[in-house]
Amino acid sequence: MPGRPGRLADLTSSLTLRGGCLVAAGATLALLGVLLGERSLLQVAVFVLALPLLAAVGVVRARFRLSTRRTVTPARLTRGQDAVVLLEITNTDRRAGGLWALSEQLPPDLGDRPRFLVERLPAGATTALRYRVHGTRRGRLPLGPLRLRLVDPFGLVLRTTSGVDTATMTVVPRVRPLEAITLSGAPGGGAAGARRSLAVHGEDDVSTREYRRGDDLRKVHWRATARTGELMVRLEERPWRSSATLLVDTRQRAHALGGAVLDGPHGDPAPPPDSLEWVVEAAASIGDHLLGRGAALRLLTDLGEPTGGAGVDRAGLGEQLAGVSASRATDLDGAVQALRRGADQGPLVCLLGAVGPDEVAALVRARSGPGTDVAVLVDVPAWHEAMVGSGGPRKHALAPSVRAQLADRQDRAASALTAAGWRVALAGPHDAVETVWARLSGPVASRAVPA
Repeated sequence: MPGRPGRLADLTSSLTLRGGCLVAAGATLALLGVLLGERSLLQVAVFVLALPLLAAVGVVRARFRLSTRRTVTPARLTRGQDAVVLLEITNTDRRAGGLWALSEQLPPDLGDRPRFLVERLPAGATTALRYRVHGTRRGRLPLGPLRLRLVDPFGLVLRTTSGVDTATMTVVPRVRPLEAITLSGAPGGGAAGARRSLAVHGEDDVSTREYRRGDDLRKVHWRATARTGELMVRLEERPWRSSATLLVDTRQRAHALGGAVLDGPHGDPAPPPDSLEWVVEAAASIGDHLLGRGAALRLLTDLGEPTGGAGVDRAGLGEQLAGVSASRATDLDGAVQALRRGADQGPLVCLLGAVGPDEVAALVRARSGPGTDVAVLVDVPAWHEAMVGSGGPRKHALAPSVRAQLADRQDRAASALTAAGWRVALAGPHDAVETVWARLSGPVASRAVPA
């Protein structure tokens, strides 16, 4: 954050209220002196007007050069928790600094802007300042830049300048503890997470499968080929991991957004402010649960595969979900196409906003093989009502016809999924993630959609 002198017109200098009053008083005295012919009034006016000018020259000529460094503890903040930021300021100028009024620029989601006073920091010296931030919302949020305010000793002229040094703080979604439920998926096993292997005990017990185009001919198992009459290849012994796919619906049109302060589940100090945040928190919790049980996890959104085809680990899942925002997609085509490219990735867990029968029919068609998939449907009408009742940004309730239409589409979507053998649960604004997850543990045949 360098500072250098220049012309007054080129600097962000301005009169304070005291300085403005003094200039007005000086101008009034000068006018009276001219009208009344009083030379003494003119002399006083010149003195009064000269004070702000001299103060401005002093502020403008003030030199300063700072460097900043920020360290956040913990490095990744979980939504709803606090972190401490260590702000180290070094005077890189050759002279000691004056009286510096400093303020750190922060987004509102991290709390109020901290302010500090630093007096005569020696050349080359460093001072350590600390402030606390609160992760109200998930995301990648900037810390800084630092703003410096210089005021003359009389408090007449204020000069404000901002640096360019910033840091980024990642606020990840909360991870709620979930109970183990049994899921089974398409070829590749279930999400129970146990590691398995295809054992090769001998030439007679070797595991084989039918030849597929592109297989290495050196792996052809001729004895099995002669016995079956079909070209067969050996399956080499390799580690095997269960797998699962997690689909997160982030479409803006499918959620109740608004950032209101809602009354969430009982005892929750930081309930999700809208339905999209609930879905992202559910994705973090379910994904962490599956990864913790050994499953290989594939993450999808309505836009496709954000990881580019690679799986995610527990740390990477939080990073990926921290950057999720409401998309402008109008359908789930991106997710459906990604599912078709990897239809053998174990059970599918869908976290959906407002969907209709056509959209869920496309999801069902994209799945192949035996198994049980699950879907959590956000109760969008209930979220709208909760936001209106909270006094937040959403002031108007849904029209009865619109609410009825949303409810009807939701019921038909849930019925279509249940008929296809999926486990389905609804999620309202007062439902905790762990509660909704527990609803999915019942048998598919007898599972009713919660009202």
